[in-house]
Amino acid sequence: MPEFDPNFDPLSLVLLALLNPVVVVAALYLGTKADQWQKLIVVGFASALAGAVAIWIVTFLGLLPPRPYGSDAGLFGFSCIYGAAIGWLGYLFRKKVT
Repeated sequence: MPEFDPNFDPLSLVLLALLNPVVVVAALYLGTKADQWQKLIVVGFASALAGAVAIWIVTFLGLLPPRPYGSDAGLFGFSCIYGAAIGWLGYLFRKKVT
């Protein structure tokens, strides 16, 4: 069983989720396309998935250092919540514009 990394920093995961532009762009786009508020859960999941793929590609290319074991799940969770919140803003913006 893998041991807990004492250098694990959850604040870096939150910052990485908040500063991921792929999550923001995907959530805003999908939030403006949502026609029901219940679809914002799907918006959060889809934007978190897009952000996770982008981070994986950047890490694979060596532009970002690898994270400790188990941090990908936390990053996905934070991105999902953040993506749903940003999608909600896009949903509200869509309602006011149209």
